[in-house]
Amino acid sequence: MFNKRLGMIAAAVTAGGLLLTACNGDGDTTGAPAVSSSAAGERAGTAQDLDFLSGTAQQHKAPAKTGDWANGPGGPATQPAAKKWIQLSAARAGNLNPVVVNGAGFTLYRFDKDTANPSKSTCNGECATTWPPVVVAPGGKIFLDGAKKSDVGIVKRDDGNLQVTIGGWPVYRFSKDLKPGDTKGQGVGGTWFGVTPNGQKAGGGQDGGSPAGEPATSVVLSEEKNFGDPSEGLAGTGCQNVARDDLASSLQAEGSLKIWTEKNCKGTSKVVSGNVADLSTIGFDDEISSVFLG
Repeated sequence: MFNKRLGMIAAAVTAGGLLLTACNGDGDTTGAPAVSSSAAGERAGTAQDLDFLSGTAQQHKAPAKTGDWANGPGGPATQPAAKKWIQLSAARAGNLNPVVVNGAGFTLYRFDKDTANPSKSTCNGECATTWPPVVVAPGGKIFLDGAKKSDVGIVKRDDGNLQVTIGGWPVYRFSKDLKPGDTKGQGVGGTWFGVTPNGQKAGGGQDGGSPAGEPATSVVLSEEKNFGDPSEGLAGTGCQNVARDDLASSLQAEGSLKIWTEKNCKGTSKVVSGNVADLSTIGFDDEISSVFLG
């Protein structure tokens, strides 16, 4: 009986190995073995496997005229070769630092009318022509160059394509970005923003709150990312010195304000609008000593 049970277990293991081999039989053995992203599977509603590879497409010797290199400036990825791989690189583009760019150096964006939890794209039809979604084929590769695998996933679009997500947000290019490093889509309509490697809005774009042009009369500075305690509140108009300076890692505000690296609104400054969950994305982590409100 014991030998018979061992034989049954061995047969099951062998069958399982054959099934796994068949599921990865696309003939492409470049790079590391395919791995399944649980986040991607959940967001796409499929069991598709993707290769998540650290480094760039060039480092992995991706074929010319494939993936991000096959997409013309501003155009959607329609040919199979263009969907073989995409690259997610943390970079600087224009005034955005960091922001995610693809393997050809084009800025990637997120859309406020989409949702991140659950991931859902609402940009279809003419919208998807102006803002081409970043898509990848089942079994394709995602090269991670400054983005974390845990922040990256895919979601199934209404047209059936698998769109890449960062921090749950579906990501896009902009049709009017015609050369690498362009950021012409930043702030368009007050709803389109470059996307950071963890899915936030690049450049301190607001995550809720008042319109970007309306001045804030109060701000809460938190010493932890994502608005964690301890925190300090400031209110009023004009320059306000921070009691516990050089400690803020995130801030919450209803509108726009100016943050400074020194007391009495001196030193290096930056205008931010609305909530900033991670001040390191705009180079101000543990740097705020004063703010200008109103």
